[in-house]
Amino acid sequence: MFRAEGPRASHLFRHEPGGHRWQRVPPNEKKDRIQTSTVTVAVLREPAEAEWVPRPSELEWRTTKGSGPGGQHRNKTESAVILTHLPSGLTVRCEAERSQHRNRELALRLLRARWLAQAEQGAAAQANATRRQQTGTGMRGDKVRTVRERDGQVTDHRTGHRLRLEDYRRGSWGPLSD
Repeated sequence: MFRAEGPRASHLFRHEPGGHRWQRVPPNEKKDRIQTSTVTVAVLREPAEAEWVPRPSELEWRTTKGSGPGGQHRNKTESAVILTHLPSGLTVRCEAERSQHRNRELALRLLRARWLAQAEQGAAAQANATRRQQTGTGMRGDKVRTVRERDGQVTDHRTGHRLRLEDYRRGSWGPLSD
């Protein structure tokens, strides 16, 4: 995993997603046989952290009598809280505390935690789909770039440009002058 920051990071890595074929002669190879490896690359944007604060108009509060043991107090007071977030449909029931006010606070915290977990799960699913789309299968036909260490050249198969390996490693991705 690699992380790049800065104003031009997305611009620099916009052509990197996909399969890369790397050809090299290992240092311990006696007969100059070329070893070929495949690397798949995905470039993903890191999501910004956001605190979720629901608008009061999005929340529906209901109170009810708690269930379970507790005697006369439990049977006569409406201390349990049912909180529904209308846009997402998430519902939380909280009756752990004896006080309705404490149950309201607890229900709001629980709803916020569930909403954030659901949002993170959706973001993770989206990131996985994007990653799968960018990396492909990793097969030879999916390659976007071939790096040949022996020749000192890099070929970009999408644009047809050839680059010097030294320039590629430095990040100077201009075409090779023939």
